Amino acid sequence: MIHGMITAAATSRPAAPPRPGPAAGPQGPNRVAVIGSGPAGLTAALQIARAGIAVDVYEAAAEVGGLSRSIELWGRRVDLGPHRFFSADARVDGFWRTIVGDDHHVVDRLTRIHFDGKLFAYPLRPLDIMRHLGFGECLRFMLSYGLQCVRHPARRVDEESFEDWVIRRFGRRLYDTFFKTYSEKLWGIPCTRLSRDFAAQRIRRLTLGDVVTHAVAGGRSSRHRTLADCFAYPRGGTGMVYERIAARLEEEGGRVLLRQPVREVVTAAGSVTGLRLDDGRVEDYDHVISTMPLTLLVRGLGSAPPAVHAAAARLSFRNTILVYLRIRASDLFPDQWVYVHDPAVRVGRVTNFNNWGPAGAQRPPDTILCCEYWCSPADSIWTASDPDLQRWAATELRATGLLRDQAVDDGHVIRVPRSYPVYELGYRRHVETIADHLRGIRGLTAIGRYGSFKYNNQDHSILMGLLASDNLLRGRTHDLWGLNADIDRYQEDFAVAESGLVAPGEARHTAEPIEPAALSAA
Repeated sequence: MIHGMITAAATSRPAAPPRPGPAAGPQGPNRVAVIGSGPAGLTAALQIARAGIAVDVYEAAAEVGGLSRSIELWGRRVDLGPHRFFSADARVDGFWRTIVGDDHHVVDRLTRIHFDGKLFAYPLRPLDIMRHLGFGECLRFMLSYGLQCVRHPARRVDEESFEDWVIRRFGRRLYDTFFKTYSEKLWGIPCTRLSRDFAAQRIRRLTLGDVVTHAVAGGRSSRHRTLADCFAYPRGGTGMVYERIAARLEEEGGRVLLRQPVREVVTAAGSVTGLRLDDGRVEDYDHVISTMPLTLLVRGLGSAPPAVHAAAARLSFRNTILVYLRIRASDLFPDQWVYVHDPAVRVGRVTNFNNWGPAGAQRPPDTILCCEYWCSPADSIWTASDPDLQRWAATELRATGLLRDQAVDDGHVIRVPRSYPVYELGYRRHVETIADHLRGIRGLTAIGRYGSFKYNNQDHSILMGLLASDNLLRGRTHDLWGLNADIDRYQEDFAVAESGLVAPGEARHTAEPIEPAALSAA
């Protein structure tokens, strides 16, 4: 269920004429372009620059970081909604540590689900549900689950909907209560049309029976803290990580070109030859790493066959509207963020930035809340005015009780297009059609949430960047299209160290190791 603009450290420079770069060997590239400055693109670019290869990052926005950027707002620094980094992959964790170092603090985590006027613990806990809904409702959950087990025993189904996946593991009644409404808010389609892949990436592979057994056995061990208890958070916000990567990239001789949108990747005879920028100029490159939306990448490939363009036309993204409100109060609720499952309101998630500081830190006198709304480009909310969105968000917060009589002093709206790749049933076939075509274009690599049409978190995109650079620099053959967001990466019960990061003994590799030099500090 988790899924799930800044003071930039890397300053923008106008696009300059291409500069010659050192060759990377008889089979390596001379000049590399990276489209997009999010986690995947910047990670790949830094690794390539460290190898002495000329690399330019093209970013359409005025800041680096993509969905993981931070902004200055009312004298404070906040993210685009909640961004919690963690990884059980030693390579990704090691890379993050080399960038952030000790410039982070540990946050005591509290995230809950708002439903029926009550706040439920997340991850869900049987005793907490019983406390709020009563023994009778919990018994009905168990009966629904038992009936499901009798009628439809667990089985492997290749093309299964999110609804079927969840009901088989938790029963229909619990699904209707805690899964259906939120998921349909997020994706904009019925859960019967949503692929199980969303569930497999974001919900632990357990059943209601496992949850109850775990609760009866005593719950989480008291011997260590876990990701459900706390997490590490950069002192300068999530965007600090990517600002630092961009700065180190420039120290290594790479370039970050802000406000430089790319129109298309130019190819000839089945090979990449460069980029066509939005103003029509063409820059020569012999390898391009693209994190631009996969649908837009295909649209710019005029030579792609009709079947590939048809596949891209069947894929869609959801947009996000972030409504920030400045509230004249300091203690609204203790959660870092709240999932809003109530069907009566459209807001899906509310982030309270007062609660992202270190434990025991003094809170500011006012509070910045961020209300998230998800929509499609044709939805009227996408083109609503900023004042209307701010009034709407305040009204819905009061309806939930998360905001009562506290005054709203100011508001700010950010619209993020194409933020969530929609896992509609059949999407995998369309992505594979596109991937088969792109594999045949020499010098082109597509990665990241946008570029590979995968619902990535930061850690998964960083891993893609590391593996893409490994393929490019060392001739490895990591299958980036086959790289999935491993379910283990999102479990909540990994032990964490004092740093708030996954304990060293629990981190592990999930694929062929990258050479240590690739993870060395700048």
